[in-house]
Amino acid sequence: MATQQSSDLALAGQPAAYWTGLAYEALIGFTRARQVEKGYTQPQFWLLRNLSVNDISPDGAGMTVAELRAAMASYIRPEDDLAAEAEVLLGRGWLSRDAEGRLWLTEEGEQARVEMARNAPAIRAALHEGIDDADYVTTVKVLQRLIRNAGGAVV
Repeated sequence: MATQQSSDLALAGQPAAYWTGLAYEALIGFTRARQVEKGYTQPQFWLLRNLSVNDISPDGAGMTVAELRAAMASYIRPEDDLAAEAEVLLGRGWLSRDAEGRLWLTEEGEQARVEMARNAPAIRAALHEGIDDADYVTTVKVLQRLIRNAGGAVV
């Protein structure tokens, strides 16, 4: 695909999958780089979120790495090693492991999750710079329509 400015007519004929793929990689790369600058990885944040009753977990119950991987199946990336990431969090005292291998969020882990979540607005603001909310909403609606047209489900 061309890297120079294209006319609206030329853009209208380009494949959405190409642009959504580029956007996905750029957005994930940017987000993950900002998180690493703050001392954690996106998979570490997801582990904490999935174990927190104050976030994704409905009951705060412990989960095995396999259960966590299944819970994150729609957004985890192939290169994400949840077992290794969990070991880092265990070493920091943010998780504990019971005799059955389930991981549990500690008080320190919950505090870390809250701190990590505070970084999200700045990351979003940087990504949304120069994009007004109306344009963003239009973009999301177009993407949802493309998904439905392709037979996918929009949640």
